[in-house]
Amino acid sequence: MAFISTEKPSTTYDPTKSYLIPLVLVTSLFFLWGLANILNSALIAHFQPVFEIKRAQALLVESAFYFGYFTLAIPAGLFMEKYSYKKGILLGLVLYAFGALLFIPAATTITFGYFLIALYIIASGLAFLETAANPYVTILGKAESSVQRLNFSQSFNGLALVVGPWLAGQFIFSGNEGTLETIAQKQQAANAVIFPYSLIACVVLVVAALFWLTKMPEPAKGTTLKFDRSIFKNKHLVTAILAQLFYVGAQAGIWGITINFVTTLLPGTTNEMASKNYMAIGTLLFVVGRFLGTWLMTFTKDHRMLALYGACASALCLSGVFSGGLVAVYSILAINFFMSIMFPTIFALGVKDLGAQTKLGSSLIIMAIVGGAIVPPIMGVIADTIGIQQAMIIPFFCFLVVIYFGWKGYEIKPRTV
Repeated sequence: MAFISTEKPSTTYDPTKSYLIPLVLVTSLFFLWGLANILNSALIAHFQPVFEIKRAQALLVESAFYFGYFTLAIPAGLFMEKYSYKKGILLGLVLYAFGALLFIPAATTITFGYFLIALYIIASGLAFLETAANPYVTILGKAESSVQRLNFSQSFNGLALVVGPWLAGQFIFSGNEGTLETIAQKQQAANAVIFPYSLIACVVLVVAALFWLTKMPEPAKGTTLKFDRSIFKNKHLVTAILAQLFYVGAQAGIWGITINFVTTLLPGTTNEMASKNYMAIGTLLFVVGRFLGTWLMTFTKDHRMLALYGACASALCLSGVFSGGLVAVYSILAINFFMSIMFPTIFALGVKDLGAQTKLGSSLIIMAIVGGAIVPPIMGVIADTIGIQQAMIIPFFCFLVVIYFGWKGYEIKPRTV
């Protein structure tokens, strides 16, 4: 997901300066947070045999991750208001790298709680990166090409969603599957996460060093972020917050359970195969759906597209519940295509016509991603007690909220007294 800037920068394009290196650095942030996000699905499947825990407990990975976003969303914005976007990015990268390096003691001691702390710290860093990235992209070149630059940078977020499952299969699952009966086997499997996350930490620190050495233009500060309870009189904002909460919860739950879903419904399929061959297909559909959906919005109202995509996602959830085998698996993978436009569309419709309260409204919608901390464990409990297919009934209901928002909830009505 990406935070969306609704303010115009004051920094103007200077044709005498080259912004190629700053643009490359900022674009790398899109890839880095996409990679951290999608690797959670691999960790959830990997940790179950290592720690001998059920799906509900393993899905606390998503809870720790999204709770980090939730608690740091507003502090990140306030920090950058007081200091600068560049300092915010540097702090975010340091937190990201620190959290990734904490995977080393977490793995060597085989302690699940340490992993949750590490993931919370990683997500805390990502809150800073996502808050700063979009405003930065808009000022790193000519104003008339800002939308093209933003789409280009966001495409690297999509690239990470496709690359991540393959990396997980190659470095985390490979050679570490099957029954882990001895401490030595569990230690080997736990240690499998050290190399990829240490490598990520090193790359993140290199990017931080390059940011520190590079002169970066500063986006406009804009209006000061202040809380005003009257903002909740905007009914379309309130429904957008609810829609975003349920959407992010559904997305996190589906991504978190996909590998388990595939291996359960297709006996003989390993976690490595599920990640490389199936999860990657789902995330590729997500990327394709984002680009195609954006193009279709030039012909169709955005709220209608949102309602239609929500209806399709809901139907596919039911197919995942009531069908079986490859039909159920591909139904769940196909949901990714229809989830693709939901986050940015809900966001854009929710902050529409908020005027001076746009920044506060944006922050409230971003905080709604706490749904990603709430919904996955609920799906895990159902998967453990009733069945993994039945767990898909939860995102079905989540998408009904999205449908309502695209049908009626988006409408801007007179403020209530």
